[in-house]
Amino acid sequence: MNRSDTQRFDYIVVGSGLFGAVFAQQAKEAGRSVLVVEQRDHIGGNCYSHDFEDTNINVHKYGTHIFHTNSEEVWRYVNRFTEFNRYQHRVLTTHRGDVYSMPVNLGTINRFFGVNLEPREVEDFIAARGARDRIENPSNFEEKAIGMIGRELYEAFFKGYTMKQWGCSPTELPTSIFNRLPIRTSYHDSYFNDRYQGIPVGGFTPIFERMLEGIPVETGVDFMADREHWLGRCDKLVYTGPVDRYFDYEHGRLNWRSVRFEIERHDLEDFQGTSVMNYADTDIPYTRIHEPKHLHLEKSHTPNTTVAIREYSLRDNDRPYYPVNGEADRAILAKYREMESACGKTIFGGRLAEYKYYDMHQVIGSALQKAAKELSGREPRPAVIPTT
Repeated sequence: MNRSDTQRFDYIVVGSGLFGAVFAQQAKEAGRSVLVVEQRDHIGGNCYSHDFEDTNINVHKYGTHIFHTNSEEVWRYVNRFTEFNRYQHRVLTTHRGDVYSMPVNLGTINRFFGVNLEPREVEDFIAARGARDRIENPSNFEEKAIGMIGRELYEAFFKGYTMKQWGCSPTELPTSIFNRLPIRTSYHDSYFNDRYQGIPVGGFTPIFERMLEGIPVETGVDFMADREHWLGRCDKLVYTGPVDRYFDYEHGRLNWRSVRFEIERHDLEDFQGTSVMNYADTDIPYTRIHEPKHLHLEKSHTPNTTVAIREYSLRDNDRPYYPVNGEADRAILAKYREMESACGKTIFGGRLAEYKYYDMHQVIGSALQKAAKELSGREPRPAVIPTT
């Protein structure tokens, strides 16, 4: 970077993930000048994907990402930049050496209990086992789960996995995390119910390349290392990094979960038979194994070659992925929200800056809304209502 460069921009966007890329694209389309600065050496944030070696297998570097939405507006927007295949996400989970369908559905229940229930019988069956403890107002993940599916299914498929993923007892997690998980009494085993689903045919990275076409991007830039320099070169800043870091951790650090990946190349046509296999038991140290070639059944790959990626969950506040959002975190976040009100020059957006467990379509919807409000000066009509 040439520090003699004094060019000013209407907007400098910190981060080239979904929120940053969408906002930058909308600003450029509206005729504004935009610069994107990115700490990593590539664009696309955690959605970044690339072909692995000579396999023609497109690997999601930061874990499998499935695009899904019910929003017509978001679907039309993202299809400006890519074509999607028809992939439907179906997850399997291993518990005590046996493989079950996830999310919990009628097939999971019948296999686990060794029965052959019909949909109308599930409710009474779970209740008759004395396994369901009705809790009027569940206050945490565990209470919510037991109230929904009973203690046996909870302890088999959710308790151990959740402890590994979040590094704490499920009693310390909010109910909102369990609310993200579908529970079904039919044989429907597709993980998402959304009308629109799929994987970008060319992987995720080309989406960002097309969104950011014609927009200058500087990679390898730590905005926080020279914040005043960048603030001095723009009329408005769009910040998508961790909100606590923006304020120099003045009120303490928010808790995040991170992940570590181990990637292996195998001289096999198929390693596990599915794109994602969860491991529910605590004696298995990883949470899941990804096999990305199953995301692109429309593509041909190098014969007798596949890639498997083991995912380990860990606490690493310097590489944030998932907001823990415990009671102490919410108290800290409220103080940072108050500080944001004094930052009229900065727009905060995305999972890290808002400390929300967004899905991809929710990030896009939020970015479109905030860009519309900022660029037009008017409140837009709702596109996607983000959930925590």
